[in-house]
Amino acid sequence: MIKIFSNLTDAKNTILRRDSINYDEVPQSLLDQLAHIFGEAVTPAEAVRRILADVRARGDASLRDWTKRIDGLDLKELSVPSASSVDQSLISNLQLAADRIRTFHEQQPITSWRTPDGMLGQKISPIKRVGFYVPGGSAPLPSSLLMSVIPAQVAGVKEIVVCTPPSQPNGDVPPVILAAAKIAGVDRVYRIGGAQAIAAMAFGTESVPRVDKIVGAGNLFVTLAKQQVFGMVGIDGLAGPTETVVIADDSANPKWVAADLLAQAEHDPLATAILFTPSLKLAQAVQIEVGRQMEELSRSEIIAQSLSNRGGIVLTPDLATAVELANDFAPEHLCIATKNPNEWADKITNAGGLFLGERSFEVLGDYVAGPSHVMPTSGTARFASPLNVLDFVHITSLISLDAATAAQLSPIAASLARAESLTAHASAAEMRLEK
Repeated sequence: MIKIFSNLTDAKNTILRRDSINYDEVPQSLLDQLAHIFGEAVTPAEAVRRILADVRARGDASLRDWTKRIDGLDLKELSVPSASSVDQSLISNLQLAADRIRTFHEQQPITSWRTPDGMLGQKISPIKRVGFYVPGGSAPLPSSLLMSVIPAQVAGVKEIVVCTPPSQPNGDVPPVILAAAKIAGVDRVYRIGGAQAIAAMAFGTESVPRVDKIVGAGNLFVTLAKQQVFGMVGIDGLAGPTETVVIADDSANPKWVAADLLAQAEHDPLATAILFTPSLKLAQAVQIEVGRQMEELSRSEIIAQSLSNRGGIVLTPDLATAVELANDFAPEHLCIATKNPNEWADKITNAGGLFLGERSFEVLGDYVAGPSHVMPTSGTARFASPLNVLDFVHITSLISLDAATAAQLSPIAASLARAESLTAHASAAEMRLEK
């Protein structure tokens, strides 16, 4: 069952409250597991720190040791060839998704330029080598591989490294992940998961090349590892639990709204699924539908936890208030299921993805619409963007001044330098003025 909040204050103090992520607040069962692995009580952050240091020092041997200790798998080969041993219809669907993702990202501008006089400009270059973490966990996610790798390829990245956990009983990678890798043109896939995978890509080992940037979400240990290697390599961000907010009015189909909330909630017990609506009638109908549809879903236990933790229906005075609340919350996904959804688009300022109309439902964005489904979470949509081609390039400023312009600007630069007590700077500018 999903709760209806008729009081906005109650909603703001519970499901709409953004708390700082505390990575040390973890279940006792996880701490017990860490104590068993390490032989003593350690925090997740300390566990990750030790794994990173060990992989940096011992390379491939460390990767095999940690895979055996954590996953119980004795790996001889770390790399696996991409293959397509899956149903042909699935291959076709993955290819269609890949084509749409590529077409969308080819529209994003990445243009070098110079001023007409040629003295100023910017040069855009692709990042040389990027590593991608593709989570395995409870289910393989080939869509995440396509959504991450293809924008990088469009940006011009030539060297791509993929790490994914060996989630099969024999230590293999799910065939559907390898099929997606083949479609994306990836030829280096490593069956390494967790913090040790991030370490391998950040530092390099005998088998895994060092990358310049690491992209991809994962579990707590992957997130902590990315946090700790940031600065030595670039990262795309620190992903929190996934989230969807729906804004709907009386015109919305309660069955569809419920389905969209449930689709989000099945990801994770910490996932967020929230409906804003001024309609009590719709709220009650959605509540009934959520309860009815849950009984037929395979992950109903996870859904129930998610809805209890971070789910709810919030009654608002009007749609304008719903939009205001959504902007304050800055969700990863924001779905507008109203009579005229497009009229609200310009009023939305903070959202990772904006889904306009009931036919533009979030699940299509997860797989085949075109934009990357890697989007900012935990309120970071206030300042962050979905994964895109600009994440895979770096900009070099170009300065090529002629003598006259340099002579004009040098005294100004010298004056500003002396105001900052940087006399060497001033001298470097002033000596250019000497005859």
